[in-house]
Amino acid sequence: MNKLLLIDDDKELCQLLNEYLSTEGFVVDMVHDGQQAVDLPNHNQYAAIVLDVMLPIRNGFDVLKQLRQKCQTPVLMLTAKGDTIDRVIGLEIGADDYLPKPCDPRELVARIRAVLRRATPNQATQQAVERISSDKLTLHLGSRSVTWEDTDVPLTGTEFSVLELLVRSAGQVISKDEMTEQALNRKLTPYDRSIDVHVSNIRKKLTAVGAHKDLIINVRGAGYMLTLNDTE
Repeated sequence: MNKLLLIDDDKELCQLLNEYLSTEGFVVDMVHDGQQAVDLPNHNQYAAIVLDVMLPIRNGFDVLKQLRQKCQTPVLMLTAKGDTIDRVIGLEIGADDYLPKPCDPRELVARIRAVLRRATPNQATQQAVERISSDKLTLHLGSRSVTWEDTDVPLTGTEFSVLELLVRSAGQVISKDEMTEQALNRKLTPYDRSIDVHVSNIRKKLTAVGAHKDLIINVRGAGYMLTLNDTE
């Protein structure tokens, strides 16, 4: 069974989601304020975390910042319906995905399963090839980890999936529609900036370990491309 952590101050909603998620094969722990969420001893025990933005004591953004200092457990944020700013901020901090509230429990389950797939190595792919590389960049498929030369690059599961698409098509432009479908397992919708934010996060993490800022370029109106060689 997959164990989930649900962080939301709406106890009635938590209980309803817990009942639904349990029927879908998940085991759910629940906490109802941000400080309690941060103080939990082992966030790595969870397959994924569902995190509300509006929390007492410490808000969801503060909680996510603390989580990303401790672990790369997939995080799906629950945001106010239509609040684009909250979604962008959450993705910039390191959320894997978001879902507006009130949410359909069936869609929540679908999104959770999608982030779990992105965080789990594909067994067939892993057996076929253990790693793929482009210049100094290496993706280790078995552990879903990334190195630049010999330096580890800490990516979330979603960021890894986005970067894997770019590396496999190095030198070719990949459209945002295709990246959204393949990396996020959903259709691109108007005003959805998820791919843009994930690519921005990947760039920041790669440049921090020595990659050139133009290793990943935005081809206006077309999509993104990983250049074949790092620019010195």
